[in-house]
Amino acid sequence: MPDQANIASRIDHTCLRAEATAADIMCLCREAVEHRFFAVCVNPVYVSEACEAVAKSDVKVVSVVGFPLGATQSSVKAAEAREAVRCGADELDMVVHIGALKATRWKDVDADIRAVVDAAEGRVVKVIIETGVLTREEKRRAAEIVVLSGAAFVKTCTGFGPAGATVDDIRLLRSVVGPDFGIKASGKIRDYESADALLDAGANRIGASSGVAIVEQEILHLSR
Repeated sequence: MPDQANIASRIDHTCLRAEATAADIMCLCREAVEHRFFAVCVNPVYVSEACEAVAKSDVKVVSVVGFPLGATQSSVKAAEAREAVRCGADELDMVVHIGALKATRWKDVDADIRAVVDAAEGRVVKVIIETGVLTREEKRRAAEIVVLSGAAFVKTCTGFGPAGATVDDIRLLRSVVGPDFGIKASGKIRDYESADALLDAGANRIGASSGVAIVEQEILHLSR
């Protein structure tokens, strides 16, 4: 088992609910600073406010792009990425063109990712492939494309799809991308045991709205 003595440093503390208010985002940021999470992950409209809220800390700000369906034109995703960068985002989590992936339009998938990577101006880009709607071979092919695209991470799920991150999927993705490429496990991760298992399987980062509960459960686990 990897050393998880500080699981908080591997969590992107997340609030992507459509009904989330500015007050919700401020609460998210306070929790992230208090618990020393790696980042907060927010919708684009809240990037500037989140950046201001965590400015005196080491917490980074992640903006989503093309979220949650991935079904917007690549040019629109690129514009969204540029705006997020302008507003101060440190990292971008984009949703891939899932329909193109399902239709084996590999060149379109690659071009979609590269458009965002180019617009990111060197920021870390994580590519959400929505593993819950993919076959095993589609997951494998998607991961291969992400590795070659210039992105830094492959990410499992939006949290809005039919399934969440699984240990089997993390192991599969790690077998494809190799030991050094980033994997973010995200989607329906609500407790320390699940987060720890996903990290043990090969994830580098955890995306979760239950970050506080996870770190509190970690404390109990380590105190036994």
